[in-house]
Amino acid sequence: MRLVDLNADLGEEVTDDAALLAVVTSANVACGYHAGTPAIMRAVCEEAAGLGVSIGAQVSYADRENFGRVELDVAAAVLREQVADQVGTLSDIAVSCGVTVRYVKPHGALYHRVVHDEEQAAAVLEGSGELPVLGLPGGLLLALAAGAGRAVLHEGFPDRAYLEDGRLVPRTEPGAVLTDAATIAARAVELASQETPELHSLCVHGDTPGAVAHAHAVRRSLEAAGFGLRGL
Repeated sequence: MRLVDLNADLGEEVTDDAALLAVVTSANVACGYHAGTPAIMRAVCEEAAGLGVSIGAQVSYADRENFGRVELDVAAAVLREQVADQVGTLSDIAVSCGVTVRYVKPHGALYHRVVHDEEQAAAVLEGSGELPVLGLPGGLLLALAAGAGRAVLHEGFPDRAYLEDGRLVPRTEPGAVLTDAATIAARAVELASQETPELHSLCVHGDTPGAVAHAHAVRRSLEAAGFGLRGL
């Protein structure tokens, strides 16, 4: 049986964390820079611990006003310390809940920036210790991580449209975010079935209206197609 992970962005104060945690196998937890608070991080970690859901640090630019979705020019040394602060905060909370942070994943504008910006990609890697790195296949972040001997995890997005070069269509463009559950579920099976690059995890965005229904539809379709689901 081929295994795949199903992840969602949690702790962002805009979705039903408990309902998503009952469906997903990994949780990308907001670490306070684009959303979230220590109390919310703790609540997510405690629930995830009880359900056996893996925890990942979703690191972002320090930009709560724009939900981390505006690209910022941050000095590499500053970004490195910001990432380290976010990972450290979540790690301390996770350990107190009986779990550990299993991977790091950039959020929003930072996620897209590190696909092509070597300096910022290196800062994210340096600030996140030796954690496995979850990201978009083909980008600099994962290439640098692999070169440094870090575990690399390829991610796909069944609820987002793609450009021909493998990047995501910007959210400002029409049709960038898919909202039909059946379409998203079918895309999930298509992405999970592809051979190159092989995807380790599929992400359902927690801030999308209908996110819980989308996650259920994706999980049902993956299981019906013969996939086993396992956290990162």
